[in-house]
Amino acid sequence: MTERVVLAYSGGLDTSVAIGWIAEETGAEVIAVAVDVGQGGEDLDVIRKRALACGAVEAEVADARDEFADEYCLPAIKANALYMDRYPLVSALSRPTIVKHLVSAARKHGATTVAHGCTGKGNDQVRFEAGIVALAPDLKCIAPVRDYAMTRDKAIAFCEAKKLPIATTKKSPYSIDQNVFGRAVETGFLEDIWNGPIEDIYEYTRNPAVQRDPDEVIITFEQGAPVAVDGKPVTVLQAVQQLNKRAGAQGVGRIDMVEDRLVGIKSREVYEAPGAIALITAHQELENVTVERELARYKRQVEQRWGELVYDGQWFSPLKRALDGFINEANEHVSGDIRMTLHGGRAVVTGRRSASSLYDFNLATYDTGDTFDQTAAKGFIDLYSLSSKIAAKRDLS
Repeated sequence: MTERVVLAYSGGLDTSVAIGWIAEETGAEVIAVAVDVGQGGEDLDVIRKRALACGAVEAEVADARDEFADEYCLPAIKANALYMDRYPLVSALSRPTIVKHLVSAARKHGATTVAHGCTGKGNDQVRFEAGIVALAPDLKCIAPVRDYAMTRDKAIAFCEAKKLPIATTKKSPYSIDQNVFGRAVETGFLEDIWNGPIEDIYEYTRNPAVQRDPDEVIITFEQGAPVAVDGKPVTVLQAVQQLNKRAGAQGVGRIDMVEDRLVGIKSREVYEAPGAIALITAHQELENVTVERELARYKRQVEQRWGELVYDGQWFSPLKRALDGFINEANEHVSGDIRMTLHGGRAVVTGRRSASSLYDFNLATYDTGDTFDQTAAKGFIDLYSLSSKIAAKRDLS
């Protein structure tokens, strides 16, 4: 029986060439799988037909936009997930979504191997392969660019020799990955970390320096999930899409950073994630209103570890699953409204309200009606500082 390989297929030059390349290198039949996570671009059916025209024996396409938003972006919002306190895990979140579809296709078509188009220098090779073996330990993984030295020059030559139905135009100077949660841009002149980004590299956001009227928005959450924008019900996908448009129009969500890659190098990345940043900012503030202090303090530690695990390709790991349980429990009372002003590249919270609020006006006020017993403070301070006082008497003597 002929071996079968499932290929993560984008429809571009490299993965189109990989279909025939894999067949020649391994003798296997190739099943192409394309997954829509909101990256835009060509119609899925066009991509499917191209895969078949390039030699795939089967081609599957999946509209996974709602799945991606509900099962991957929403947990990130609940976790306030920002790798190195800045990056909202745009690419890292999409990889396990794609992995599930690749493994499902491998089972359906009796494939023994899964292939992807990643290089040996990036994080995505780890995310794909660690995810695949976590779901299907028996499957093998190959990466033509990494394992068979499939350079772009070789890919173009192969495409032209085989007369594949795909353009071999000059490659963009940037490496770009995008989905509904955001967009990542790297390489080219950005590899010199002294060079500032230019406006041409941005698509999801407009220049925040341009004068325009601010945009006020109210986001409603239920148990940590966005459920309405300006009072109109939305799915998670719709919330992200609407805020991508509105926050993006105000230049919100631009991130220029040098980050620590999993493979041990530092890499300069430029991201734009207007919807993600607006939603996480709003969610963080609603937690400030509704989550008890000690739980909130501990959750911040969990958030950092959760983000590191997802960045490092451990979405399906036991620790990640366990932390999900904690994060969902911590979001039990995170319900209410956040009002934000989107303007000048910033999403600024200006109002909060919640039936689950722990904010007590009568305890917080300094005016008439104050119910806080200030006479209890002196004894509290005496006991709170007692151990330090005893130590100071010893140390200063």
